[in-house]
Amino acid sequence: MNSPIIIPAETQNRKADHIRICLEDNVQCPVVTTGLEKYQFTHVCLPELDGKDIDVSTTFLGKHLHAPLLISSMTGGTQQAGIINRRLAEVAQKYQLAMGVGSVRVAVEKPQVGDTFAVRKYAPDILLLANLGAVQLNYQYGVDECLRIIDITEADALILHINPLQEFIQPRGDTNFSGLLDKISNLCSKLPVPVIAKEVGNGISAKMAEKLLAAGVQVIDVAGAGGTSWALVESERAETSLQRRLGQTFGDWGIPTAECITSIRANFPHIPLIASGGLRHGLDVAKAIALGADITGLAMPFLKAAALSEAAVVELTEILIAEITTVLFCTGNSNLYQLKQSQSLQLI
Repeated sequence: MNSPIIIPAETQNRKADHIRICLEDNVQCPVVTTGLEKYQFTHVCLPELDGKDIDVSTTFLGKHLHAPLLISSMTGGTQQAGIINRRLAEVAQKYQLAMGVGSVRVAVEKPQVGDTFAVRKYAPDILLLANLGAVQLNYQYGVDECLRIIDITEADALILHINPLQEFIQPRGDTNFSGLLDKISNLCSKLPVPVIAKEVGNGISAKMAEKLLAAGVQVIDVAGAGGTSWALVESERAETSLQRRLGQTFGDWGIPTAECITSIRANFPHIPLIASGGLRHGLDVAKAIALGADITGLAMPFLKAAALSEAAVVELTEILIAEITTVLFCTGNSNLYQLKQSQSLQLI
């Protein structure tokens, strides 16, 4: 039996800070890019396709998706976060997209905010992913708490996000990452749903993917560098000049998203692979798919839209789907499988 979990008083404030900083401050990697700009599709001037026949749908973890899009895990635990999650969930249901919620730890510690994560009532059919920091397995979290998280969210899978750099810079961050692989292995063997390993913007290498897969993780979300830098986010929240300096120094730390995708796919041809980290439009999505990802995750674009209105999320979704469809049409591919096989993406 685990000891009672101590509730950090600052958790909700941290959630609110993260939303505010991401929306108001420039916390994108200053220099490092995703690497996707180094690739270009070969244009096909005569695609021999009827545009209306193009199909951008796919299946992931047994669920049909209308497009290869995951609304990546972002938030929960505050009133604003609840509004954002509801808007995202309703659009995910309408367009049959996958969706993750932010770390559900706060809802375990403070059950009264559980409703901000409980979006299944708005999205009964979607692929829904719960989320917990992997390091919490060293801080009194175990199988029982993870089962509670799955119950709160009615999720189809559990994301374990891995964020050593963020925790090291964050005020009072949780920095005991020792022995986690064994604990992840134990968790994977006992949970009734798949476990997804996800970075938060610094990337997962092929070597680390191998260790995570050997531990029982079923899905890798690379969450590479080139987008939002959580080192910079935490620098904006810094309580000391040291923390601020650390965040600024390591604002570009990580493995670019494109490199993560290609290296992991080369070593593991058949694992379910999610590409996220700095994807900003449908052309990025199509490039990530062509490089070997099965679906793609976007956070910042959806956060900005959801902070405005549900209509803004609808508009963004339709733009993303139109952009992906345009790539297929102009490369002469009628579906995502053909795009992957076409070798129409070239390094420039």
